[in-house]
Amino acid sequence: MVKIRLKRMGAKKQAFYRIVVTDVTVKRDGKAIEEIGFYDPIKNPAVVKLDEEKALAWLKDGAKPTDTVKNILSQQGVMKKFHDYKLNK
Repeated sequence: MVKIRLKRMGAKKQAFYRIVVTDVTVKRDGKAIEEIGFYDPIKNPAVVKLDEEKALAWLKDGAKPTDTVKNILSQQGVMKKFHDYKLNK
């Protein structure tokens, strides 16, 4: 099973995250299949850079996002596009 989740990077108290596609059995900071974005919650407002096409392609292939990533994808409009795709399918 494949998940879309966050991979923690950065120093202590200065964390930022990469949005990655990885196998469920791999550790949180382990090897990823593909990096599709970046999330920095420290900045005000939080910085999100996301390759929407790759995220949508992985969702169509059956990857399941974690709760936090699902919220990020919703804010960026990817989940709405995925929902529309499923309705038109």
